[in-house]
Amino acid sequence: MICRVVVHVREAIARHAQSAGLRVIRLHDARHGTATLLTAAGVAPRVVMEILGHSQISITMNVYTHVVQDTQREAMSHMDRLLRRRPIRE
Repeated sequence: MICRVVVHVREAIARHAQSAGLRVIRLHDARHGTATLLTAAGVAPRVVMEILGHSQISITMNVYTHVVQDTQREAMSHMDRLLRRRPIRE
């Protein structure tokens, strides 16, 4: 029974994607993409964990650490630019 439901959902998603002119991807890939985008947008890891339904924050962080590191690099780059703009006061 569950297998039929999964196939039905997968087919419905494929139909909708095709009718919208989108490339058909696996549901897992859409889930991973969503989590990656949320993390990159600065959404708190705890919130991403809850959306994904992970039981532990470590699961979320282990999978999406690369995104957090990229976000940290970007934040440091912003700080660098901000600090360079300020004139040194004596």
